[in-house]
Amino acid sequence: MKDNANLVILGQRVLLVPYRQEHVQQYHEWMQDEQLQELTASEPLSLKEEYDMQRSWREDPEKCTFILLDPDYPDTPGTGAHGGAMAGDVNIFLNDHEEPHTAEIEIMVAEPRSRRKGIAEEALTLFMAYASSRLGITKFRAKIGEANTPSIQLMSKLGFAHVSRSEIFKEVTLELPVQGAAAERLSTEAARLQFSEYDVDGSSGDADGASSCGTAERQEERQGREQRTH
Repeated sequence: MKDNANLVILGQRVLLVPYRQEHVQQYHEWMQDEQLQELTASEPLSLKEEYDMQRSWREDPEKCTFILLDPDYPDTPGTGAHGGAMAGDVNIFLNDHEEPHTAEIEIMVAEPRSRRKGIAEEALTLFMAYASSRLGITKFRAKIGEANTPSIQLMSKLGFAHVSRSEIFKEVTLELPVQGAAAERLSTEAARLQFSEYDVDGSSGDADGASSCGTAERQEERQGREQRTH
C-alpha cells in the first residue's frame, strides 16, 4: 500500500516503518523457521519470490505492512540507520469485499529477544489507531491458530471477541468493531500518534541501497516521547 510508503509511526517500545527492499533478506531468513511458518500459516518462499512479494505488497491497495523495529538494539545490518533492529511485522489485509472497511490484522514478533516486552501490544494499538483514523477501517478481524494461546490472549486483551472457529483450518476468528469504547480508545490513541519520514528526502521509494535517517534524530525523538510520558 502506497499510503505508508514513506511513513514511520513512533512508539515507546517499537517503531513501525514501511517494508522496503532492504528488509527482505532478514524477513526471508525469519520465514525459514518452521515454527514461524506454522504460527503464520505460511509457506517458505525463495529469496527472489520474497522480493517479488515485497514489491507486490507495496503496490497493492488492499495490503498495508509495517516492519517492527526494536529501539533497544542497533539497526539490522544493511537496513540503514532508522532507530532499531528489525523485530517482526504487522499487516492488514482488506480482503473482505462484502465488508470493504473490515481489515484482517496479523502480527509477528520474529526475534525472540524482542518478545514478552510489550512490543506486539503497542504495535497493534498504534497500527489500529492509524488504520481506523487514516484508512477508514471500521472493524478489525484476526484469524489465529487455535493452539496459539499467547496471540489469542493478546487479542482478547485488546478487546477482540471470539466470533467463530474453523474445524478445518484449526483456527479461531476474533473481531473488534470500531465502535463504543473501542472507538473512543482508538480515537484517543490516534490523537497521540507521532509520525516521521523513512526517507529524509521524502522520496518514498525503494532504493538500490538502504535509505538512512540520522540515528541521533531518532534518539532525540525517542527521548522527547519518553519525557512526555513521565
